[in-house]
Amino acid sequence: MFYELALQIAKKAHSKQVDKAGKDYILHPMKVASYMDTDTEKAVAYLHDVLEDTDVTEDELRKMFPNEIVDGVITLTHRKDESYFEYISRVSTSKLAKKVKIADLLHNLDITRIKEPTKQDYLRLEKYKEAILYLATH
Repeated sequence: MFYELALQIAKKAHSKQVDKAGKDYILHPMKVASYMDTDTEKAVAYLHDVLEDTDVTEDELRKMFPNEIVDGVITLTHRKDESYFEYISRVSTSKLAKKVKIADLLHNLDITRIKEPTKQDYLRLEKYKEAILYLATH
């Protein structure tokens, strides 16, 4: 099952990373995957940040996973040349990516993960709420 391999890849890729709360970063994709139903959705959820935040490449993923999984991860990767809402609009074109992104945003909305939230954190939450609304209606 590809989701097991995806979890192994994500654990290795995110092994030295921590989130804004100082916790092991891998806990985030694991939580996102827990909202998913199918093996494919879980695999994409585990891998959703690896292209953007680690040294893992698209070519490496293509050697290990079917196109549907890799294409989902690519769709979820925020490109440097696009605004946040251009990115969200692009994500909305894929049912698979949209489902994973909504789960990602819902987990990111949990402000209790941040020990001492700042004004910037609260502003980011508003952006996430707008993104969820957009994804839910497109």
